[in-house]
Amino acid sequence: MLTQNLQEAYNKQLNKEFFSSYLYLSMAAFCEHIGLPGAANWMRVQAEEENFHAMKFFTYINERGGRIELDAIEKPQNEWKNLLDIFECVLKHEQYITKSINDLMNLAMDERDHASVQFLSWFINEQVEEEATVSDIINKLKITGADGQALFMIDQILA
Repeated sequence: MLTQNLQEAYNKQLNKEFFSSYLYLSMAAFCEHIGLPGAANWMRVQAEEENFHAMKFFTYINERGGRIELDAIEKPQNEWKNLLDIFECVLKHEQYITKSINDLMNLAMDERDHASVQFLSWFINEQVEEEATVSDIINKLKITGADGQALFMIDQILA
């Protein structure tokens, strides 16, 4: 059974994961609008992955006898300068999620909830991968600058 503290924290994380999915959908829409279908597809895939993460929390809360409390999802940003700006926003958001997961792990360790520590370990590893992937894309975008051909190629890779 989950402690009240963990239940409340997991419900907040559940909402953050759903917001992440919503944010990626907003980014996908923007990429489509500016003619980058590959980047739009990458963002849609990320949105699905974030929804999957939310559902992992949803299932875990239920499996541990907790109660799901869904909250309103905040309106995401919907305007960016360019693709580099989008991916810098992605990295900042993923770093925010990483901190949130780390805070959950600290709480689980404080509560001596070994099942939660095991559960959250998957998310910690996932966040390392997410940040590394996005950092790599940002580096490629910085190297190419405003070169249209390079942007076209990066868009193809993101597809």
